[in-house]
Amino acid sequence: MRTYGRDPVTKQWRVVQTDPTTGDDSNVYLTTLAQVFKLNLNESPFYANYGIPAAQSVATQVAPDFYVAFIQQQFSQYFASLIVYRKSFTDSKGRDVPTYNVSVVTKYGAKLSGTIAT
Repeated sequence: MRTYGRDPVTKQWRVVQTDPTTGDDSNVYLTTLAQVFKLNLNESPFYANYGIPAAQSVATQVAPDFYVAFIQQQFSQYFASLIVYRKSFTDSKGRDVPTYNVSVVTKYGAKLSGTIAT
């Protein structure tokens, strides 16, 4: 399996593939999970249920927690543990930015965590 992810440092697209020695797809699913957080709802040409309603969330000032919980439910089958929770974060202008912490335990036991801003 393979997907493409954007390197945050170099801003270049990179191929993320299944580990050829172990057959572990965790990196593929983690990359896809991060991209789904960046998508608007119905923006994906392949998966209409991926993404969050970012424009509506900004307009109403309500964090998209329902859609984040739905994303967590969709991707939890690929990991031993997947926990997504909202982190309070304000930008330099004092506005609230929906930011989520993601903690993952892969099926091979690796523990990973990070922060995703929507």
